[in-house]
Amino acid sequence: METSGYTTLARQSGLVREMQVIANNIANLSTVGFRREGIVYSEYIARLDNAPSLSMAHGNARNIDLAQAGLSQTGGRFDLALQGEGFFLVATPEGERLTRAGAFSPSGEGLLVTPDGHALLDAGGAPVPAPFGARSVSIASDGTLSADGQPIAQIGVWRPTDPLTLQHESGTVFAAKDVEPVKDAVIRQGFLEDSNVQPVFEISRMIEVQRTYELGQKFLDAEDDRQRTVIQTLGR
Repeated sequence: METSGYTTLARQSGLVREMQVIANNIANLSTVGFRREGIVYSEYIARLDNAPSLSMAHGNARNIDLAQAGLSQTGGRFDLALQGEGFFLVATPEGERLTRAGAFSPSGEGLLVTPDGHALLDAGGAPVPAPFGARSVSIASDGTLSADGQPIAQIGVWRPTDPLTLQHESGTVFAAKDVEPVKDAVIRQGFLEDSNVQPVFEISRMIEVQRTYELGQKFLDAEDDRQRTVIQTLGR
């Protein structure tokens, strides 16, 4: 295969990855706290002997969109949404992880946990206790959790020290190398943050990627036909 074929194949591989990412975004239109992703293409350039250099595009990294999404009022006592930057910190079997999905509930162990059972952590990195038996529960905008007017914990809001280390693991859970507290974070009780996926943009991007892939496939088919013709002609 000539260099033009390898270049096109590398591009096709990146387009397949991008289509998978777009499909995942669309599938999570209604997922609370979901963050859309995109593909970042890098360029590989190699020097060739007695020929122009070879340039190949490779879709090898995902870009996480941290734009604020809309808030939906639920009235849930332990439904929390963040306004502005930052994440909730939760404890998982793999270690501490970040999430924007704030649908928490009391566990049998007396802690506030995610639907997957991951404990919500406070501003000091300790599990947040669930106020069992309290007649009234309030969570201030700074994360202070009070039961019957008595503060019992302060929910932490964190962000990655280096945003480039933020990695999407699964669903609405993210990993980061190091985290730091966010000052002046705003927490809204009784709200949940929507997905920040924009359906019109994702569908238009899907169409664009599909058309680009089809053009690349047509080029590969044409190159295959050309090479077959050359071989058949020289073999006569």
